[in-house]
Amino acid sequence: MNDAWWKSAVLYQIYPRSFQDSDGDGVGDLKGIVERLPYLSDLGVDALWLSPIFVSPMTDFGYDIADYTAIDPLFGTMADFDTLVEAAHARGLKVLLDLVPNHTSERHPWFEQSRASRDNAKRDWYIWRDPAPDGGPPNNWLSEFGGSAWAFDAVTGQYYYHAFLAAQPDLNWRNPAVMAAMHEVMRFWLRRGVDGFRVDVIWHLIKDEAFRDNPPNPDYRDGDSPYRRVLPIYSTDRPEVHDVIRGLRAVIDEFPARVLIGEIYLPIEKLVAYYGRDLSGAHMPFNFSLLETPWQAGAVGALIDRYEAALPPGAWPNWVLGNHDRPRVVSRVGAAQARVAAVLLLTLRGTPTLYYGDELGMSQVPIRPEQVQDPFEKNVPGFGFGRDGCRTPMQWDASLHAGFSRVAPWLPRGADAAVVNVARERDDSDSLLSLYRRLIMLRRSRPALTQGGYRPLEATAGSLAYLRETDDDRVLVAVNMSPNSVAIAVPEAVLGQKVLISSTSGREGERCDRHLTLHGDEAVVVG
Repeated sequence: MNDAWWKSAVLYQIYPRSFQDSDGDGVGDLKGIVERLPYLSDLGVDALWLSPIFVSPMTDFGYDIADYTAIDPLFGTMADFDTLVEAAHARGLKVLLDLVPNHTSERHPWFEQSRASRDNAKRDWYIWRDPAPDGGPPNNWLSEFGGSAWAFDAVTGQYYYHAFLAAQPDLNWRNPAVMAAMHEVMRFWLRRGVDGFRVDVIWHLIKDEAFRDNPPNPDYRDGDSPYRRVLPIYSTDRPEVHDVIRGLRAVIDEFPARVLIGEIYLPIEKLVAYYGRDLSGAHMPFNFSLLETPWQAGAVGALIDRYEAALPPGAWPNWVLGNHDRPRVVSRVGAAQARVAAVLLLTLRGTPTLYYGDELGMSQVPIRPEQVQDPFEKNVPGFGFGRDGCRTPMQWDASLHAGFSRVAPWLPRGADAAVVNVARERDDSDSLLSLYRRLIMLRRSRPALTQGGYRPLEATAGSLAYLRETDDDRVLVAVNMSPNSVAIAVPEAVLGQKVLISSTSGREGERCDRHLTLHGDEAVVVG
């Protein structure tokens, strides 16, 4: 078995509530995912990452967990989960779960015991502090979802810390009992056959022992998220967090061929520390930089160079274009550049992660105020931070509910579902879905794209060009991020080679001479 299978894999994130409803309640479920495994096999992805499916009050749609070792009935049963893992493995697909170790639901039995009294055995499993002298919160730490990160508990007269909703109290990872309990949660699922975890908000796990106030953010501007008013230097990314992550990794290493991925929204220079000393941390700290960098060739090229230069020796890179917290890529960059983005994602060095529906070109869906489900949007209305628009139902066909459900779904389907859907795009050779399939197939067939190095080339303004190469295989990728035609100098190593894939159409098989002209909004792969 290849212990580093994840290095050549394409990961596919499924938001289970929105993938496929099998039982007619308007919410996706595990049986629905099983039904759609043939589609995922046909797409060519290698591993499924499932957003949380554990027992939860669903205040934050599964990121508030009340039982880490049980499946929420909304999604099905443990037998359904076992069936999914078995069916996925039979197709050669890995299954990754979303581990949420930073906080639980307030309805988790651990927290119910912790808040019962100050002398309860589980009191120190969470973060409790006395009020400030004026009776207010212990310090100025803010919740990512708006307001103070401290909630007062009248029964025991102390505040508890919550980095997100008050219904999501943070665990105290300085307590060895918490660490041991979460390690056992991991082993429970690993023994059940899961192939690894994506660890939620991993940079939040340890907080400053002295609970110092966070300093004001000099770059805060009106219209920013209120969370940005201060710099969270004492409430996140503390040095001791790397000891915690080494412990998580040690559990993963007890089982062959498993992977640990960390969710980390930090600048690249801080992000790379999460690989750990001697690569003993996360196998892959998620690199979300493409979600936050201006979609311009100069900015993206500089980002790639910075990331490659910052990686520790032997560390494996990764790239992400979309997820359940950020606006859809087609709505950020436009339909033409979404095709260019697909080429970039699937040809850069490292492991790509694809968010469900991005392979179709699903767009950000406008959500009317009365349709809002996201607690972030409800807490901080009017700022445009709501996440519902990227979590809408998968668009399988042009039927009333897009083939997702027999009834009205929990979020509205996209207005473009009649034309942006699997049924329409599957047999259209020019569709975005077909482009993704061809790119993934090419990755599998060319060692340069899965194992090769990355060498940037000089390119015309508005474009990027780079070689992916091993000793025996070379591929040229040229990406035009502008609407104007540009000419790329073709390096000697690939002179006379053919265009394998174009993000537009009609150029496959064309041989390259000294210069390759790219149309506006076009990306090509040559080899």
